[in-house]
Amino acid sequence: MKHLEPKEAHQFLHDNPTALFIDCRSEMEFLFVGHPVGAMMIPWNDGPDWEINPHFVAHVKKAASVDRPIVLICRSGNRSVSAGHALEEAGFTQVYNVLHGFEGELDDNHRRGTKAGWRFDGLPWEQC
Repeated sequence: MKHLEPKEAHQFLHDNPTALFIDCRSEMEFLFVGHPVGAMMIPWNDGPDWEINPHFVAHVKKAASVDRPIVLICRSGNRSVSAGHALEEAGFTQVYNVLHGFEGELDDNHRRGTKAGWRFDGLPWEQC
């Protein structure tokens, strides 16, 4: 798996229009916190029990072939690594993780979005 800073991921998606951009956060995060423009939601894990989605790989396989570039984003860049490993184990050959995710790591005041991440970098996003 390759890792890209948010601005690098944005440029990669621009330069590779066949790449599939997957937001693997929960449905609530995707809808209420916002999400990158053009990202498809396929949760890696979701509430109420936060168990790993047993259909994650199957949903990605429905959306893309194993040789198509897949760019994964989550809240801070951790869940997307786990999701990426699952895709690689299933035979996907071009998996990319967005470092710092959509909101970035926690700051000293336990807030996100103040240090790094897709939104922090001013990249296009929307809220439903």
